[in-house]
Amino acid sequence: MFQPDLPFNLAMLIMGYLFGSIPFGLILTKLAGTEDLRSIGSGNIGATNVLRTGRKGLAAGTLLLDALKGTVAVLIGLRFSEYAGIVAGLGAFLGHLYPVWLKGKGGKGVATFLGITLALAWPGTLVFAVVWLGVAFLTRYSSAAALAASAAVPLGLWAMGRTAPAELFTALAILLWFKHWPNISRLMEGTESKIGDKS
Repeated sequence: MFQPDLPFNLAMLIMGYLFGSIPFGLILTKLAGTEDLRSIGSGNIGATNVLRTGRKGLAAGTLLLDALKGTVAVLIGLRFSEYAGIVAGLGAFLGHLYPVWLKGKGGKGVATFLGITLALAWPGTLVFAVVWLGVAFLTRYSSAAALAASAAVPLGLWAMGRTAPAELFTALAILLWFKHWPNISRLMEGTESKIGDKS
């Protein structure tokens, strides 16, 4: 699966990164004239924090666009090979987590993770959705649902024999868990906000 064309792989990584680093949450809220997203709630640029502005439409738009930037980057890479798609997907995820335009202060990666699965290994999207919905229903913790779902995706892909995508999503899940460390700490302390709680 490894392709030693370093300049091409680097180009795919950079392309994916540039797509992933577009801060749609910040852009949409600025266009809508709301308060600076980075000064609200957690200060995160993702859809969950956009929801704290009280603008459900903006939050839905952020979720969709943050997912699609991962999907588009992977689809461009897949025009060349699965490996190029994997590299582009990695770049998009890194771009969302650590956008150069915001000094590396990006989102937590859930929507972009999901968008990458849709393009690269769509059965993983189903695994993610089923686990997320199940955990969210049982616990009412969005963060716990995202953590469980992200871990389930590579396991599901390994079981399906999709080795290369499973390896990518293992790495992405580790990064996603790392970015969710404050949430994990709050879950352990019992202080994490539940779905439906007012911030």
